[in-house]
Amino acid sequence: MITLLYDGSFDGLFTAIFEVFEYRYQDVDIVSREKFLQENIFAEIHEVITQTDKSERVLKKLEHSLGKQGIHKFLKVFLSEDIVLEKVIFSAVKQSIKHPEENILENFADNDIMKISKICKSVDRESHRMTAFVRFEKMQDDIFFSKIDPDFNVLPLIRKHFTDRYQDQKWMIYDIRRNYGILYDLENSDFFYPEQKLDFNLYQQKFHDEEKNYQVLWQRYFTKTNIVERKNLKLHAQHVPKRYWKYLTEKW
Repeated sequence: MITLLYDGSFDGLFTAIFEVFEYRYQDVDIVSREKFLQENIFAEIHEVITQTDKSERVLKKLEHSLGKQGIHKFLKVFLSEDIVLEKVIFSAVKQSIKHPEENILENFADNDIMKISKICKSVDRESHRMTAFVRFEKMQDDIFFSKIDPDFNVLPLIRKHFTDRYQDQKWMIYDIRRNYGILYDLENSDFFYPEQKLDFNLYQQKFHDEEKNYQVLWQRYFTKTNIVERKNLKLHAQHVPKRYWKYLTEKW
């Protein structure tokens, strides 16, 4: 077996897939360098250098059969960070190239295609919840800041939603687990990658006075309107799962 090592990027993965066909490899395993464990010192390694032209050639070919929606599904599987993402994406690509006249992503009898469908549903659900439960806090520099910790790497998927919805204010969404975020400056929303993780022991000291007052008022309102006798935590958790409570001011 030949192990193709890529840089962990979406373009890197499809560069690797291109080179499988370019070099006519038969038995392969595609792994990101970050996740690769050198268990066999005699394993045959192929180092993949990411080349966007190769990646685009594969994606354009797939788009003819699967459409843009199909490419978007591959992106969601990639962002899921699932341990089998390379395997199921490569399996789908091979099937699509073998049957270019069909949309193989609709063949749910195939285990890999069914796995792609399940992953996409999970990623879609997490993306929707992030748009619903993200809470912004006004900082001293007038930027509205939000921290998230999603199960999947959904920031690229929710970027357009927040850019379209909050065009009149500066904001920042930061993924705690993956140490990167989105910054919107009233003109563009760009990804940023801090060299070190943000220190959340200090960040509350940078709250705007308006934010502090708002949080106190909101917590008081939530407490006063709560009817203890009708408290139903089980039902509440069904609508707002407990792992999202950390985003809500009224839960602090």
